[in-house]
Amino acid sequence: MLIITQTALELGFLYALVAMALFLSYRILDIADLTTDGCFVLGAAVSVTVTAAGHPVLAIFAAMLAGACAGFVTAFLQTKLGVPSILAGIVTNTGLYTINLAVMGFSSTMSLVKTDTVFSLAKGSLSFLGGWYKLAIALAMILLAGAAMLGFLGTRLGLSIRATGDNAAMVRASSINPAFTITVGLCISGALCALSGGLLAQYQKSCDINVGTGMVTIALASLIIGETLLGKRTMLRRIIGVVFGSCLYRFIVAVAL
Repeated sequence: MLIITQTALELGFLYALVAMALFLSYRILDIADLTTDGCFVLGAAVSVTVTAAGHPVLAIFAAMLAGACAGFVTAFLQTKLGVPSILAGIVTNTGLYTINLAVMGFSSTMSLVKTDTVFSLAKGSLSFLGGWYKLAIALAMILLAGAAMLGFLGTRLGLSIRATGDNAAMVRASSINPAFTITVGLCISGALCALSGGLLAQYQKSCDINVGTGMVTIALASLIIGETLLGKRTMLRRIIGVVFGSCLYRFIVAVAL
């Protein structure tokens, strides 16, 4: 039971980044972003490719940059070309399948066996934790991402993004460009999603072209569970709810399997 709980928490913290990305795009911006599946695989593919070249830490930042680029494409289709949000996500997600294959060298799977990852590099420094070092890394990443998200949404730009999701016409009347706030929001959402994929790929030491299948459903389930159990009165409670919902969902899946 202890092993099940440990694994559920590790995966829950890693997948919480996807739920946090969906929280930003779906709950804050009120945009149904369907790029999540392809963006998650893109982050994993970039992370594995760069890690295989001997740069596991750089791979995390490269994955986030790739995810931000995917989010920018989706935002560009919406704001500049007038494509509906759902269709823009589908178009980008479809195009990402080929891009992901190209990043992986047109192979459906890639392995990092006998290759250093951020987890194996940190194992020596966190040797006092024993077998819990992966959980410590995952917890540190989600705490950092959650604190950054909470701090960002309290800034002037963050408040503008929140206002855009509530009433884009009011934001436009306040001399704020909603196209810019949507673009920034979707870029951050894509970066978080790709970060999750990149970390998971190094955690599992492998990447599969279909690893992102159903990621929207999983993230939505985590989001709904967290909001139902913890509520959504304050932004801090909502972010904590996203992480809690992801961990609880993973625990339920682990017990069921």
